[in-house]
Amino acid sequence: MASIGSRKGALRRGAAGLAGVGVAAALLSGCATAPKPQASGSPGSTAAGSPSVGGSSSAGSVSDVAVGLEAPWSIAFHGKTALVSARDSGKILELVDGKAREVGSIEGSTAAGEGGLLGIAVFEDSLYAYFTAGEENRIERFDLTGEPGNLGLGETETIVEDLPAAGVHNGGRIAFGPDKMLYVTVGDAGNSSDAQERESLSGKILRLTPDGKVPQDNPFEGSPVYSLGHRNPQGLAWAENGTMYASEFGQNTWDELNVIKAGANYGWPEVEGIASDERYENPVQQWAPEAASPSGMAIADGSIWIANLRGERLRQVPLTDAGSSREHLVGQYGRLRDVAVAPDGSLWVLTNNTDGRGQAGPDDDRILRLTPPA
Repeated sequence: MASIGSRKGALRRGAAGLAGVGVAAALLSGCATAPKPQASGSPGSTAAGSPSVGGSSSAGSVSDVAVGLEAPWSIAFHGKTALVSARDSGKILELVDGKAREVGSIEGSTAAGEGGLLGIAVFEDSLYAYFTAGEENRIERFDLTGEPGNLGLGETETIVEDLPAAGVHNGGRIAFGPDKMLYVTVGDAGNSSDAQERESLSGKILRLTPDGKVPQDNPFEGSPVYSLGHRNPQGLAWAENGTMYASEFGQNTWDELNVIKAGANYGWPEVEGIASDERYENPVQQWAPEAASPSGMAIADGSIWIANLRGERLRQVPLTDAGSSREHLVGQYGRLRDVAVAPDGSLWVLTNNTDGRGQAGPDDDRILRLTPPA
């Protein structure tokens, strides 16, 4: 099992200069009715378009917050300040008046395949970062120093080390739940059978205290494992009533939206998608991978919002009917990696066309600001 604890270490601080990222307006277009849970849907365009200036649709108005980002992966907010992780460079960026300023870089972050600097989260005055460090994935906590517009990374502490890592299926999403516990998605790292092994941390969602300890009320005594049987989960969000949702990459048949229950088994690799096997939890919705590849997700305005990579769309799932969905931005901005709720209630959507798998447009990658209609 991976070590769960803390370790003091050094931080390689980045320059405080500005990375040239401009601001522009952009168009949101396209909204289609999504399939019911067992329908595959239709894939979006494989090219990232260059949208027109200004616009709106049934999903609301949209504009660019920032453009010119390189392989961004995750968005987190420190108060009103947006922080962004850059997978390949290992940099943490803050957005200042539409420009990306380097806060610092993560010592030891190594980009290879799908690995590198992945999910980030903010809790109190600390930044948490999940990243690939050679042959392991690791979570470290950093003091956030300075003021917005001049933030820095202070002392670092290792919260979790020795998480399984590989060129694929690293999971990597981290988020704090309404119980103020740290939840972590860990992929199967290419070893699918480990997802069913409770002693392995591969193919799991973990639940930890902010210090990286195992909570006493976890479903398996002494274990950080909260749920098992996952292939490559990458989205986490909670409804107001405390229900926890996660999105997950399938293999060749079904991607999934799951309600996460403590101690539950979600079936991988024994089943994929809806199997109606009493040993495993069924997803509440599933999609063919070419129409989905769901990554980051958020809950706002009574809906789950899911960013899709291969499917190149933002999927909206109403909480009152989690078996249905609508699709927005289909094929308009290419691959979508993350979506987050900003302090003003708008949705910020992160594109991911410069990560080696997308087709980058002239201003990629970008962050879009979506304001759903009242």
